[in-house]
Amino acid sequence: MGRVVAAAVYSAGRKVTNINLDEGREWAQKPGHFVWIGLEEPTAQVLHTLQQQFDLHELAIEDALEKHSKPKLETFGDALFIVTYSPVRDEGRLAFIETHIFAGKGYVITCRNGHSQSYALVRQRCEARPLLLEHGEDFVLYALLDFVTENYQPVSEAIHEEIEALEHTVLTKSLREADIQRLHCLRRDTLRMRRYVAPMVEIGEELQRLNFPFIDKNMRPYFRDVQIHVNRQMEDLSTIRDIASQTIEVGMLLESSRQSVTQRKFAAWAAILALPTAIAGIYGMNFKNMPELDWHYGYFTVLSVIGLGCAGLYASFKRSGWL
Repeated sequence: MGRVVAAAVYSAGRKVTNINLDEGREWAQKPGHFVWIGLEEPTAQVLHTLQQQFDLHELAIEDALEKHSKPKLETFGDALFIVTYSPVRDEGRLAFIETHIFAGKGYVITCRNGHSQSYALVRQRCEARPLLLEHGEDFVLYALLDFVTENYQPVSEAIHEEIEALEHTVLTKSLREADIQRLHCLRRDTLRMRRYVAPMVEIGEELQRLNFPFIDKNMRPYFRDVQIHVNRQMEDLSTIRDIASQTIEVGMLLESSRQSVTQRKFAAWAAILALPTAIAGIYGMNFKNMPELDWHYGYFTVLSVIGLGCAGLYASFKRSGWL
């Protein structure tokens, strides 16, 4: 069931009062005022109420109801509809929480569809900076997008730390199937994060170009700041992905090398054991005409040959690094 997390009116950088959803139109139409509404998993009824209050486009409402869209920015007249995703990592499992942002003259509405970090922190930050909040809807929009971008940083750092720990394990111990599976899973999570971060670059570029009544030209550097953070995050994710891939490759090479060493040792011992086996096989053929069988020192001579031959082979393999 959806719920209203917060709904308030702001003017001149200050909070005026909390409101009900059906009061939004009246306050949004007052000069110098704007409404900021935060919803969690809103129902179709709530969205249709907001549509009537703020004249939201039916296609934007349709996208918000369908969910699971890709990150994007769409314009409907003088209004914006933005889809963003925030990563959430719980017990090593990565999920993405979809948020829809409606923004226009006199209003900013966020619809969070899942249990991610609350946007109440964004509201607190904005209220603590009245000079910037005085800009109105555009500053709130920047703060929301900046917050979404920030959410990727701790998740990517946690994945990076786990990959580094697995890298150390792979380099110092024998390769395990569980390690390879986990590395592959982390690499896949990195690619998924990159898939959701990449469209934010385009969103930042469009917000710098768009000429909307509620977006001040002086706010464009702030949206460029979001774009810079997104590009930096893209670089970090690319680095993490490469480290994961290289760790898998190095692990496979090391395991192959370890197996090769073991195989060489087996081959060396097999060669050493082949000498006494061959000699014993020769004297086990039971031919009558084998003069050395009647020699008094024949047995001791054969044992000496076997011993010296095995010792010589062992020394040769030892020098070559096979043993």
